[in-house]
Amino acid sequence: MPDLLTHALLAYTLAVVLSYRYEWLTPTFVTVCMMGAFIPDLTKIRILWPSWRVEQWLGIPFDWTALHTVGGTFVSVLIGVVVVPAAYRKRVFGLLAVGAGSHLVLDSLLAFPAGRMKFVLWPLTTYRPVFEGLFVSSDRWPLVVAAVLAALAWYLRYRHSPPAWDE
Repeated sequence: MPDLLTHALLAYTLAVVLSYRYEWLTPTFVTVCMMGAFIPDLTKIRILWPSWRVEQWLGIPFDWTALHTVGGTFVSVLIGVVVVPAAYRKRVFGLLAVGAGSHLVLDSLLAFPAGRMKFVLWPLTTYRPVFEGLFVSSDRWPLVVAAVLAALAWYLRYRHSPPAWDE
């Protein structure tokens, strides 16, 4: 799954860059940001439990695809926030949102045969802008770019690490 690794590496890079500005953003919180990058892909749970089966079980309309939208991701981030101690909730919310947001932005750059952007803006809008896309999900170059950026961020962070990272 090169796309999932690409999302994790991009979130890592963003978190490390943010750690230059925020001293509290230690490696533990970088991991939280990377976890946020996995949130939109929770839709893959449909492999184990198809939407129709959950709909049948709940008795109401249901579709896992909603998790891969701005609204579904926001709700998932809120669920992730309530499982951490209150003292860390603001930080965890921000970092999960950065990771998940980077995932949605990267996915919105995908090329689809219809020539329209992926349906990710719900509930803000149901409009899908015309966009040819920059790459398809089977391309390997986004992974290479993300890996190079992450390696550069790792090298710079550990070469010029602040005291908070020396733990």
